[in-house]
Amino acid sequence: MLNLLIFSTIHSTDTNNLKMLIFVGYMKADNTVIWNESAKAGLLFGAVSVACLVLKELSALSGSTFLVQAAAIILWVVEFFGCILIMKNIMLRFRDKYEGVKMEDTYKLGRRAGFLSGLILASAQAFIIMKMPAETMDEFVNQMMSTAQLLPTDRDAVDAALANLPVLTFIFQWLYCYLYGSILASVMSRYIFLQKLFGGGFPPKEDDNNPEQQ
Repeated sequence: MLNLLIFSTIHSTDTNNLKMLIFVGYMKADNTVIWNESAKAGLLFGAVSVACLVLKELSALSGSTFLVQAAAIILWVVEFFGCILIMKNIMLRFRDKYEGVKMEDTYKLGRRAGFLSGLILASAQAFIIMKMPAETMDEFVNQMMSTAQLLPTDRDAVDAALANLPVLTFIFQWLYCYLYGSILASVMSRYIFLQKLFGGGFPPKEDDNNPEQQ
């Protein structure tokens, strides 16, 4: 009788644990979950973009114009296409992890990730400009005035504009990341539901192919 009671208790506990695992493995993708996943993705995107930015700044220390231009082009390509691949993998993993993920959920994930990663990259760029040595800034101003064929009398106006350069850089970089993330999320959220575009490994769900259930 005692053995039967112990077996029943263990069986009940195992069943509850199994139900708990099934529940955890198929959580609903509500708004809180999307924000949490977006924060993780935004941190990853921001880390990649900041790493590329730091490498560009390090290449500028070499003093070689060719190296600076080559590094800028290569790092731009790496960052641009790298973000596309990262966005694809994040969305696929998100849809595989949670139950009932729809196209609009993956779009929200990507858009919010772009919004948050833009904060990281824009802050890093503004910080670099604020900490830029005065000699480097003067050289930049002289080169810009020479390229734009500005008169020496325009130097005060240029200096006044440069005083707001960190703030302007932060705003425009943030908007760029948000818009780029929104466009990329809009495209990728549709593409991940089409198996033929990316190959096997993640076939579409039946709900996505049945318009009556949408």
